[in-house]
Amino acid sequence: MDRDILDTNEHIEDEESSLRPSSFDEYVGQHDLKENLRVFVGAAKMRDETLDHVLFYGPPGLGKTTMSMIIANEMGTHIKITTGPSIEKTGDLVALLTSLEPGDVLFIDEIHRLNKVVEEILYPAMEDFCVDVMIGKDATTRSVRIDLPPFTLVGATTRAGDISAPLRDRFGIVAKLDYYKDEELRDIISRTSKVYGMTMEEEAKMELARRSRGTPRIANRLFRRVRDFAQFYGDEIITKDRTMQALDRLKVDNLGLDDVDHKYLLGIINRFQGGPVGLEALAASIGEERMTLEDVYEPYLLQKGLIKRTSRGRIATDLAYRHFHITREN
Repeated sequence: MDRDILDTNEHIEDEESSLRPSSFDEYVGQHDLKENLRVFVGAAKMRDETLDHVLFYGPPGLGKTTMSMIIANEMGTHIKITTGPSIEKTGDLVALLTSLEPGDVLFIDEIHRLNKVVEEILYPAMEDFCVDVMIGKDATTRSVRIDLPPFTLVGATTRAGDISAPLRDRFGIVAKLDYYKDEELRDIISRTSKVYGMTMEEEAKMELARRSRGTPRIANRLFRRVRDFAQFYGDEIITKDRTMQALDRLKVDNLGLDDVDHKYLLGIINRFQGGPVGLEALAASIGEERMTLEDVYEPYLLQKGLIKRTSRGRIATDLAYRHFHITREN
């Protein structure tokens, strides 16, 4: 049983890794960030130095992990990946830091969720490549400094405002990842269809791109589901009609809004007369977690102009009313 579970996990990891680009040339989208990183990485290699520490922020699924892997590949080094919540004690971080080889990339996802005591260990590690650890007990307690090899810390967060100023200031490169254009998502879907060996019509690719919320992770996830429908019904090529049928069955509308988005927007419109309404009250009324709405759903709704955030709460815009064919009088 254990072996079967391990094999399944390995299969999923292999499938995911096959979709990830491994160089700046293969990476689609984030043009300005990509070109700037190309310069920073190239200059660091010319000086035979490690790349300065990097902080990526932006909504989930835009490629922060992938970009960190590309940095490691372009620098010709290895990468170690962890998350903020998984580093519970200072000893966990010290063990991780001391296991690094010179030039390695350490990627910490959800870095805003680091324990504050653990975070303070990072300060000298980032600035001076050393950590101070306490050994012994009571009267014999003393501080020992451990030297670390030069490394690059890449942090990723969906909540840049939750990162403390002392930690944020120690990153030499701070960059925001933006939502992707439909044409960029179409190119990503084209690559995904080749990896999976399933041909897709150009119109079908654009339809899928338009409904993918400007997010590569969602585009790839929806592609797999559309492929399921096509293969189940015996299609040799994924057509636009089959794509639309599959996405309609998945309750993903023409703006990429899903069932939770609909509950969110209609909750404001119907239950709270269009707003303003506090996020806590709205989350409770539709049975969703506040943090999920704030981190996963609201950034896209704001970007599409469907809601406004004010000091008094959330408000549904005229565009949201039009999307559901509702007039304010109704």
